Amino acid sequence: MALKKSDLYSSLWRSCDELRGGMDASQYKDYILTLLFVKYVTDKAKTDRSSLIDVPAGGSFDDMVALKGDKEIGDKINKIIGKLAEANPTLVKVIDLTDFDDEEKLGKGKEMVDRLSKLMAIFADLDFRGSRAEGDDLLGDAYEYLMRHFATESGKSKGQFYTPAEVSRILAKVVGIGPGTRQDHTVYDPTCGSGSLLLKVADEAPRGITIYGQEKDNATWALAKMNMILHGNEDADILKGDTITNPQFTAGSQLRTFDFAVANPPFSIKSWGNGLENEYGRFEFGRPPEKNGDYAFLLHILKSLKSNGKAAVILPHGVLFRGAAEARIRRELLRRGYIKGIIGLPANLFYGTGIPACIIVLGKENAQARTGVFMIDASKGLMKDGNKNRLRSQDIHKIVDVFNKQTEIERYSRMVPLHEIANPKNDYNLNIPRYIDSSEPEDIQDLHAHLHGGIPDHDLDALNGYWEAFPSLRATLFKPNRPGYSDLAVGVGGEVQQAILDSDEFQKFAVDVRGKVDDWFAAHRPVLQALNAEAVPKDLIARIGDDLLARFRNTPLLDEYDVYEQLMTYWHGVMHDDVFLVMNDGWCEAAKPRKTIEDKERKLSETPDLVIGSGRKAVKYKMDLIPPELVVARYFADEQTKVDALHTAAEEASRAVEEYIEEYAVEDGLLSEAMDDGKISKVLTSTRLKVARHQGTDAEEIKALQHLVKLYNDEAVAKKTAKEVQAALDLATLKKYGDLTEPDIKKLVLDDKWHATVSSRVASEAESLTLALVARIQELGERYAKTVGALDLELEKVEFRVTQHLADMGVDE
Repeated sequence: MALKKSDLYSSLWRSCDELRGGMDASQYKDYILTLLFVKYVTDKAKTDRSSLIDVPAGGSFDDMVALKGDKEIGDKINKIIGKLAEANPTLVKVIDLTDFDDEEKLGKGKEMVDRLSKLMAIFADLDFRGSRAEGDDLLGDAYEYLMRHFATESGKSKGQFYTPAEVSRILAKVVGIGPGTRQDHTVYDPTCGSGSLLLKVADEAPRGITIYGQEKDNATWALAKMNMILHGNEDADILKGDTITNPQFTAGSQLRTFDFAVANPPFSIKSWGNGLENEYGRFEFGRPPEKNGDYAFLLHILKSLKSNGKAAVILPHGVLFRGAAEARIRRELLRRGYIKGIIGLPANLFYGTGIPACIIVLGKENAQARTGVFMIDASKGLMKDGNKNRLRSQDIHKIVDVFNKQTEIERYSRMVPLHEIANPKNDYNLNIPRYIDSSEPEDIQDLHAHLHGGIPDHDLDALNGYWEAFPSLRATLFKPNRPGYSDLAVGVGGEVQQAILDSDEFQKFAVDVRGKVDDWFAAHRPVLQALNAEAVPKDLIARIGDDLLARFRNTPLLDEYDVYEQLMTYWHGVMHDDVFLVMNDGWCEAAKPRKTIEDKERKLSETPDLVIGSGRKAVKYKMDLIPPELVVARYFADEQTKVDALHTAAEEASRAVEEYIEEYAVEDGLLSEAMDDGKISKVLTSTRLKVARHQGTDAEEIKALQHLVKLYNDEAVAKKTAKEVQAALDLATLKKYGDLTEPDIKKLVLDDKWHATVSSRVASEAESLTLALVARIQELGERYAKTVGALDLELEKVEFRVTQHLADMGVDE
């Protein structure tokens, strides 16, 4: 049975990370990803005779596994990798750069043997034979997961080999690559790192695209070459060298040109011009400053585009507004219409730096006719992920939709005319806040309202989205005070929320929201029901996600991207794992309970979903696809009600014990003699009762002790009964899994799990809007509830009372 993808990746990372020891993550990644590569080509060669990589005898991952415990394991792994490289000339000086016999990095003697043997065992459990390497399969996701974690661990100066997948997707989509892109179209990344950005671009071209890249760092270049092969792009042309001083893609004295270019160059590099001899006509609009290479990369990319070429480049915000030489270059690019758009991103997204960056979109096609630059301020859309920020699915979708459709949204996006940019007050400065004010409107205190009472109508007008959605609600909640001001018609406390919830319009809104989700799921249920090994998860979620977003596009109040995020969060957290299990095992096999995994080597220790028996005889089960509560809810609802009642009775019995002890187990209380060191228990109570009877002490104490013993007994019986009935229900639930047919399983997963969860999550979005409205109305109501005059009167009363108290105490003012 397949492990959930998320569990597999996290255990893979934990295992690898533990074996890292003190080695720098930026170096350790080369070992791990080389092993991943050898494992992949070995598995692929077993099932695909047409594989472009020849795996010779003595040059496979299986040969590595056989070395477990071998004293010369490091040297022999090097020789195995050498054989694989010799059989495939394109892999020479690519996969054999990493030394597996390096004692400084891997330890000496037994330490190296143990570390490498354990690494072999970790990867031996992975099976890539069925991997299609489409970015949503086991290999693609495992690679992405490891790369992100290595980038996080590598720190500021060494994490630049990786562009976050979310940003890569935006570049790929805004640069214009899509279903219409032909295989002979070319894409170029002059600073390609490990190749992750190029691969995300390739993902957007279903018919294929021809890939070119250049990378300066030797180890990272090798990583990119392996990465291309891992993802089925063996023909990608990835060359080595410094792009500015030694560009590899040239045609005589000219640079080669491409249809598309994407890049995430190193930010503000100071040594960009060291050794530069041939400019290749790149600096015709001005030479970048000696100590800052941002525009050197931008101009290189522009020169590398065909006459109708397009590019998207990640650069620091400084390129938008810095002066001197950069200002002159920026002015020339704008005058010629080469800058199509600018997208401002949140700070701290990238692994090499924490500074905010932007995407500059270049376009040569129809450049002279361009009359404006489309700008987006997407700096506020993010989620925290450890010490970094990450873009959410909704942020990516919104940026791409808004940019590609050139939609203007207040405080988010606008088409800025070139004449406004060229105006002397702006002087070709492209700093986004000059043109888009993304700050929230200031919450202004109304002095007139503080003096005379009433809620300002302009504050209520700011809630216009709610009044459009619920036309009669404003009249229900407010009544006129005087021109320009209103009073609450209901109490400022819970009555506001109740009035909204009771509103017919709100109830209809909630029903409509749920109905839209129901219709959406019904439309896609046949496809979900037909899931099999041939499904492509990324296409599936793109189709159903886009449709959900479209259905909520014109819904009042609700932001369609917030609704979309609810689905995508669930997809990434649960649903993708479910789809993976069904694809790999089939519905019936994926639904079977399995025993929990306790694997120290792989750092896997699972929390059970169901435990049958107790103590040493306890058997722990994991239900990956169908949680036990779904089976219970559908088939054992009455039994669960009985169990709940028994648990409640047990809790009440425990509470009765606590309350009785609290009342009488105090100093000089009836139970004080039974206490030991301030504590009391059933054993202490029974012991004291025997002594009290023998000594013939106070009848009231004996009566109290007897009652407490009875309460303890009642509690024990209640807990035992609840435990026994719960155990019987657990056993019945486990047995029920064996009786489930495929249609039963699909109902549980599709309707009770996926549909119900998405519906609940979207409904929670509507509820949160209501709570926001309630909070704002209460805030306004409380703010202006008392006028300054009323507060002065209260103050006078308090001062008078204080004076009276002082006088009573004989204190003169």
